Amino acid sequence: MLEARDIDLYYGASHILRGAHIKAERGRVTCLLGRNGVGKTSMLRGLTGHVPVRRGNVTWDGADITRLPPYARARRGIGYVPQGREIFPRLTVEENLMTGFNCLPGRPSKLPAEVFSLFPVLSDMLKRRGGDLSGGQQQQLAIGRALVAQPHLLVLDEPTEGIQPSIIKDIERVIRLLANRGDMAILLVEQYFEFARDLADEVAVMDRGEIVLAGPIGDFAEGEIRRHLTV
Repeated sequence: MLEARDIDLYYGASHILRGAHIKAERGRVTCLLGRNGVGKTSMLRGLTGHVPVRRGNVTWDGADITRLPPYARARRGIGYVPQGREIFPRLTVEENLMTGFNCLPGRPSKLPAEVFSLFPVLSDMLKRRGGDLSGGQQQQLAIGRALVAQPHLLVLDEPTEGIQPSIIKDIERVIRLLANRGDMAILLVEQYFEFARDLADEVAVMDRGEIVLAGPIGDFAEGEIRRHLTV
């Protein structure tokens, strides 16, 4: 399980996260919801080590990882799909996927078949450059690259952003399938309540850098969540 407690995070003098807390358990999908600018991406970047936290602690499977750099967290089984995907546009799909091996011992050379069973389109585009793919295909590539590293926690920042509806359904199916295996925790930031409602086991709602609701999604009325999402 991932658990973060009392997280304070700053950008310079700006206090972004204020005593924030969140957890993600294996076999369950946790959705972090909130309006634009309330600190959702900052929370993920603090959990993955891309931004240092000023106060509080982050534990993964009982070990304190608060001060570990991102590559050390990746080696412990934390996979991260950032907002905007951040694929390498001049590398081929195959080369992009193989960068996922960097945090594994021994540097395997064969891509796992599971990535192509989850995202069949990638097997047909191995030699195409990442920058030539559509936005939805790039999102599938970014998730596939994270899965190459065999994570036990998959962190996704707005996986539906700018994606056509048919691929959103594919991504939803993959996330649920991965969670149902029981060996992976999934934490994702999402703006669309409908996507979260259909997918989440747990929900955490953020407002002005604080978690204001957290728990099983069935514990909250839809209106109670939505009032923190509307402008």
